[in-house]
Amino acid sequence: MDTKELARAIRISSLKMVHNSNSSHIGGALSMTDMLAVLYNEVLHYDAHNPKDPDRDRLVLSKGHTCAALYSVLGLKGFYPMEELETFCQNGSLFEGHVSYRIPGVEISSGSLGHGFPIACGMAYGAKVKKQNFRTYVIVGDGEMNEGSNWEALLFGAHHKLDNLCAFIDRNKMQALGNSNDILNLEPLKAKLEAFNWNVLDIDGNDYDQLRAAFKNAAETKGKPTIIIANTIKGKGVPYMENTLKWHYCAPNDDLLNKALEVLQ
Repeated sequence: MDTKELARAIRISSLKMVHNSNSSHIGGALSMTDMLAVLYNEVLHYDAHNPKDPDRDRLVLSKGHTCAALYSVLGLKGFYPMEELETFCQNGSLFEGHVSYRIPGVEISSGSLGHGFPIACGMAYGAKVKKQNFRTYVIVGDGEMNEGSNWEALLFGAHHKLDNLCAFIDRNKMQALGNSNDILNLEPLKAKLEAFNWNVLDIDGNDYDQLRAAFKNAAETKGKPTIIIANTIKGKGVPYMENTLKWHYCAPNDDLLNKALEVLQ
């Protein structure tokens, strides 16, 4: 399927998973869906039948509570049967509510925020030392940027010139308790990141062409790592969820699920 169709399928699967399990975090899963679709359809080097291929590109989902979207794209790309996602957040399931390394295609367990970015820096640094050619990508939430460990990772990545590393900030401008800048103001975010000596791109993170151009820029940039401020819409693709904090916590009931699927299908 093409990238737009893949994104639609990820959204449908994620909505069904969260509804069936009466779980949460669908808003942040939908905001990063377009990033995942472009990555897995057009950018990442991987083998779904050999998830531990040493030459694979690595994707670290640091904002691990939005795992429904990552689990969905991995299933859709053939890492495991989609039927397994019906057990999401059920007692005894490997498909936990925060992303788990036990799932084929998942690099690390995450959800304790501020850990994934430093780990991704370590992966990229290790590749440099061992002269391996894989690239490392990491998705971080904008609320997660409140964590000091991420700013240490920024220092580390620039110091070691990790041009094999590309980070995304899913800038949907909302976190658990409200608007991100009301909780802890990140602005001027681009200027701060540039001061840390990263290649900084500021884009619409739900626009496929802008995502493609950003990935190309990151791959061509030498001597410094790239960080993409991906301005997104929380709940993207489902009108009643868009820019609504409620969907950080809530699952759609039967009627609201059907309303969302009508739009997407």
